[in-house]
Amino acid sequence: MSLRVTFLGTGGAIPTTERAPSALLVNREGDRLLFDCGEGTQRQMMRFGTGFDVSHIFVSHLHGDHVLGIPGLVQTLDFNGRTAPLTIHCPPNTKPELEDLVHAAGHDPAFPVRITEVRPGTVALEGEEYEVRAFETDHRTRSQGYVLAEDDRPGRFDRPKAEELGVPVGPKFGKLHAGEPVELEGGTVVRPEQVVGPPRPGRKFVYTADTRPQDRTVDVAEDADLLVHDATFDDSMADRASSTAHSTGREAAEIAAEANARRLALTHISSRYAGDPSAIEKEARSVFDGECFVPDDGKKVDVPFPDSD
Repeated sequence: MSLRVTFLGTGGAIPTTERAPSALLVNREGDRLLFDCGEGTQRQMMRFGTGFDVSHIFVSHLHGDHVLGIPGLVQTLDFNGRTAPLTIHCPPNTKPELEDLVHAAGHDPAFPVRITEVRPGTVALEGEEYEVRAFETDHRTRSQGYVLAEDDRPGRFDRPKAEELGVPVGPKFGKLHAGEPVELEGGTVVRPEQVVGPPRPGRKFVYTADTRPQDRTVDVAEDADLLVHDATFDDSMADRASSTAHSTGREAAEIAAEANARRLALTHISSRYAGDPSAIEKEARSVFDGECFVPDDGKKVDVPFPDSD
């Protein structure tokens, strides 16, 4: 079951020729979920081949580099004849401003656009075998990140053990793996726990958007398979990071290390670093032993299951 992340915009508030403003698309088995929608996101979607079949947009906060792509994307979807609804999830008390963006320049989309305010700590989307939850972040305005957490999967099926117990190859294997007991000829009952191991965890993806490092992120990102964290500056700009409510690469890596995340993507790179964010990545690597990288716009990352190694 696929879980692919495409980094559409990895830059900070000021776009550069290398990095567009914030936007990230998650494709989970065909469900396309867009996290933030900075200026030019629709073009990035075309450029990097994600398609426009987005069902949900998750807005972290209302700074322009995270939302100014919404009017263009909505209008393009409308011009392409979209009829399916689009749901925009946003922090509390931000719905009126997003409604203005959706209807910018007097545009009235012909398809339904639903805007739902989501409180931190609550579920924004109940998907098929996964959910997306909001969590509070620490920025200069009302802001939040999002966690995509999959349900646990059934344990591994022990086929040799099932055959040893006399279960015939066929549909009864599937029933046992699905948690149902089966009755054999002669009346013997084989129960799932006899042939199925303990549940295995699903995957966890965490997107912070703009934030200072905080304990809440450690809590929600525990054992994350991919943590995407604000890393706007390097250590030489630590004071600037604090005053603007952003993080340095080292601070993001400290969060990832404390949360025992498997991989860390450093994003929202300030235009100061143009095409060379190596200082940010180097400082992060010095404190985080897992895979750590600064993604370029267009980078695609497949997220494997925790037990796939």
